[in-house]
Amino acid sequence: MRISIVTGGSRGDVQPYIALGKGLKEAGYEVNLIASQDFETLVTDAGLTFCSTGFSVESVLQSDDWRAVTERGNFFQIVSKMQKEMKHYAHKLAEIMPDLLQGTDWMITGVAGFGGAFSIAEKLSIPVIQAYVFPITPTREYASPLTPHLPFGRVLNPLSFRILQQMLWQSTRSSDVETRRILNMEKASFWGPFRKLRQRHVPTIYGYSRHIVPVPSDWDRNHRVTGYWFLDEAPHWTPPPEFVQFLNEDEAPVYIGFGSMVNKNPRQVMETVVEALALSNQRGVLASGWDGIQQADLPETIYMISSMPHSWLFPRMKAIVHHGGAGTTAAGLRAGVPSVIVPFMGDQAFWGNRIASLGVAPKAIPRNQLTAQRLALAIEQAASDADMRQKARDIGEKIQGEDGIRNAVDMVNRITAYPESKSLITG
Repeated sequence: MRISIVTGGSRGDVQPYIALGKGLKEAGYEVNLIASQDFETLVTDAGLTFCSTGFSVESVLQSDDWRAVTERGNFFQIVSKMQKEMKHYAHKLAEIMPDLLQGTDWMITGVAGFGGAFSIAEKLSIPVIQAYVFPITPTREYASPLTPHLPFGRVLNPLSFRILQQMLWQSTRSSDVETRRILNMEKASFWGPFRKLRQRHVPTIYGYSRHIVPVPSDWDRNHRVTGYWFLDEAPHWTPPPEFVQFLNEDEAPVYIGFGSMVNKNPRQVMETVVEALALSNQRGVLASGWDGIQQADLPETIYMISSMPHSWLFPRMKAIVHHGGAGTTAAGLRAGVPSVIVPFMGDQAFWGNRIASLGVAPKAIPRNQLTAQRLALAIEQAASDADMRQKARDIGEKIQGEDGIRNAVDMVNRITAYPESKSLITG
């Protein structure tokens, strides 16, 4: 049986779906993963068939225009920018995606589905499984990831999820419109595919832990929280000897990295980070990507690294400073190490708020409020608060005891055994 996984975004967005695909392949499925051309090596190294959407997400994220929008942190401006980018690539995607999905028995997709994949599945009569790494299904029990701090309450919490759904849909709708035009399909509802997905009982799997976000009692059995989907390093991977030497020279350092999040002035942010480490009297490990800054520009107490597996790196850190992406947050939690979250956009504030409420992180510092003094205080708390550190270890053990990929594969096995009409968007 052939499953096509359609995903998009940066590495942190794509990696959980690669992990899921790897688990499905090991269970006997033929897996085809469709993503930005940036991730071909990552996908093929996992043993999956790769199909490119024909453009580079990373080049878009590194553009000056995108940096400026991200720096401001205004979600509505970010959505508007996403709309323009999706519209720019919509025609090409609409032309190539049907061919990439030919021969597919089942499609798995999440947010990327709104940009045309759901419509293509409808046209080709491919049954669908929804898969997300943050909650999108309405519930009374908490507010949506876009509004984690607003006091909606049980009555209005479902509305906050409708708002989230519309934000996701409207940011990608232009691509879906183009897709349906090329495929000679009627226009989708202005309000998106959510009603149809719900009416057709299209199942949903969630790749996060119930220990971090509890499963709502008002969700039906069609929605399953499986646990995180981790993509660990290859067995032959070894760290650079120089870095191991740095780790062994003194106490564990603090990791600082903001993933694919970009800054209008990365050098200024780097200077803030270096000052915060000095004020908190901590050694540091900086993920590369600071606009040409090299190791020679940094003090001896800070080591700059390129890509390195979080599953190996994070357990060796005293604390982890990051942007709050779902994948990085999950890796920090599994490591049993406190995080300091500096959210930039999207669901990052949700994760920052959630893990702070669990007592495994200080209160998140929004990107536009980041100063060396505030960051230093948060690092000191994460590095020295015994209660916080113990809670982080406890949650880490719980997450290590989960097998999110196995749980997800088990659910996919059950879903694919159903009559196909159960998961068709049409009908």
